[in-house]
Order: sequence, then C-alpha cells, then structure tokens
Amino acid sequence: MFDAKTVLEVAFWSCFGLVFYAYVGYPAVVRCLAVLVGRRAVPPTAPAEALPKVSLLIAAHNEATIIAARIANALALDYPADRLEIVIATDGCSDGTADVVRRFADRGVRLFEYKVRRGKATVLNDSIPRLKGDVVILSDANTLTAPDAARKLARWFADARVGVVCGRLILTDPETGSNADSMYWKYETFLKRCEGRLGALLGANGGIYAVRRSCFAPIPPDTIVDDFVLPLQAKLRTGCSIVYDAEAVAREETPPDLRCEFRRRARIGAGGFQSLGRVWGLLNPLHGWVAFTFFSHKILRWGCPFFLIGMLLTCALLAGNPLYLWLLVGQAAFYTLAAVVPFLPRTRVLKPLRLIPMFTGMNVALFLGFWRWLSGRQNGMWNPTVRTAQG
Repeated sequence: MFDAKTVLEVAFWSCFGLVFYAYVGYPAVVRCLAVLVGRRAVPPTAPAEALPKVSLLIAAHNEATIIAARIANALALDYPADRLEIVIATDGCSDGTADVVRRFADRGVRLFEYKVRRGKATVLNDSIPRLKGDVVILSDANTLTAPDAARKLARWFADARVGVVCGRLILTDPETGSNADSMYWKYETFLKRCEGRLGALLGANGGIYAVRRSCFAPIPPDTIVDDFVLPLQAKLRTGCSIVYDAEAVAREETPPDLRCEFRRRARIGAGGFQSLGRVWGLLNPLHGWVAFTFFSHKILRWGCPFFLIGMLLTCALLAGNPLYLWLLVGQAAFYTLAAVVPFLPRTRVLKPLRLIPMFTGMNVALFLGFWRWLSGRQNGMWNPTVRTAQG
C-alpha cells in the first residue's frame, strides 16, 4: 500500500510527464508516424470545367470599416464567375455594415441581413441551406484570401470521400503587413501537416476552410468555436475525410496587443471544453488515428493548466525533500520569467525566452476559458478584434 509521500511523488511525475508529452512528446511522435505510416494527400486532377459551384460565406458583425476591402478581395478570386457565389451574412450589425454590402449588389454579392444578433453558429445554420453552391467556403471579414485559394480548396471535392478542406492561414503584422507567424502558430501548422498525413486532421482554420454542403448539419446555436465543431461533427455524421491544403492561402492580421490575444485564447479555450461534449465520439478507438490525435493534441492540451497546478501543489507538499524544494523553486523562477520577459528588449539573444510567457499565457487563458465555460459566462457571440484602419 502506498504512503502519502509516494502518492504525491507519483502525482507530480505523472503531471510533468503529461505536460511534456502534450507539448514535446506528441509532436515528435506524430512527426515520426507521419513519415513512417502517413501519406501526402494528393488533390484529384480535374479539368477547370469540372470545378464545383462554390459559395463563399462571410459572417460579419459590425465590420463596416473593412467589409468593402474584404468584398473586393473576394471579387478578385480566380474562379469561374458562373460558379462562384459571394454572400455576406450580417449578425445584428449596428454600424452600417449591411449598407456597405448593398453597394456591391450590382456585382452579384448577396446580403443575408439578420437584424437581431444571435451569434455566428446561428448565422451559419440559417445561411448555409440558402446557398447555391455545392461547396461552401467559410471565411472571416478580416481575412484576405489569395486569388487562387478557391480553386485550391474546390479541387479536392472531386473526391467524393472529402467533406472538409482546411487551408493555410498566414498571420501578418498589423503595422507592416509582413509575415508575423509566431513560433506557436508555426508549431500548430506543423501539427496540422503531420495530422493531415495521417488522415487525422482536427478542425480547421476559421479564416479559410471549405465544407461540402451535403456534409453540413446545423451546429448547436451556442457553439463557441464553429471551425472546430463543424468539421468534426461532419466527420462524425458522415465519415468524410478532412484534408489540409497548404497551397490554399489566406492572410489575417495578428491581434494588436497581448490583451486582445489573451481574450481570444480564453474564448477558444472555453470553446474547446464546450466542444468535448459534442464530438467526444471521436475518442472511440474505432476512429483510428483521429482518436489518437484528438486525445493527444486536444484533450491533454486542455488538461495542461490543471497538470501545471498539480505540479506546483505536489512540490509544495513535498518541499521537505531537497529535490522537490528545488523543483518548486524552478517553477517559481519559470513563472517569474513569464511575467518579466514581455518587458525586456526584443533581441535575438532573448528570443528563446519569449516561449516562456507564450506557454504560460496560453495555459492561463485555457484555465480562464474552463471557468468561463463551466460558469456559462462564455456564449457564442463574438466581437471584432480591434484592427488597423485599413484592416
């Protein structure tokens, strides 16, 4: 029978091992699996005249300052005009967004104006059945797509097994417009590539993904992260494939400050905990690699804030042992650096240290998101991120 000290030691090393696996071990394992047993998905070759009818749907709430630029970007897509429908669905806008959209009616842009604000999930549920396309490309008002993005996404649907295609989202600096992909975003994109090779992609990038309309089923109205729930719900319902296409590119500004980014991550965290009850069926081992990636990439990641707290508490209780006292001091130093590093000069030498506040902030946001979800404080409503004047 184990004594209390042994139980605490097992708890500490279990928490440490789970955090290490979630952030370091899993990427290494999924990379090896992708190389050894995965395969690179190849889009079907089909003539231009075989491209499907596509509807580009953009849900918008109070985006009057940038919606004209977004529509101009959509109109510049290199896709047959007779097979492309552009729709802006406004969700209870109070800033004249709908009036701006109406100015493009003579160029074929359709407006679905929902005067009462109900949230993005309801907008998608009400709008998708009204679309004319066999394939729906979902995007955001603050996302700018490459001219060939629609073609890149649409070509995959010549394969009847494909239900969802996730494109590549590149983050740009709001001041310079240059590529500003953070180390974390590159890390997540790397995981998407590996999971895609295993046929086990989880969710999509909200700024650029496409779904076969016949695979779509309404999602719960209070859904917080539709770009996670919608694709996985389609997979659960129809067994369709979700593929990743790095050649289908869109660009989006990073949030202008850490506060905006923290709020965004907390919202996504709340949405992750919420989604577990809706797509938990994918944890069934019968789903193969999907069950493995879902558990390793999502479930364990969402549990990391609690594992980190467990490490602190167990070390505090074991502090009479010099090893655990030093481990406790090490954790205290780590979190002190997380608070200090954002205020240090941005130099190449200090760049690796920026991983510390990034890691800590992400887990604090997840922890806050958990409590927002548990208390019901986080709903499906969304607010536009503050952006530069030009978007």
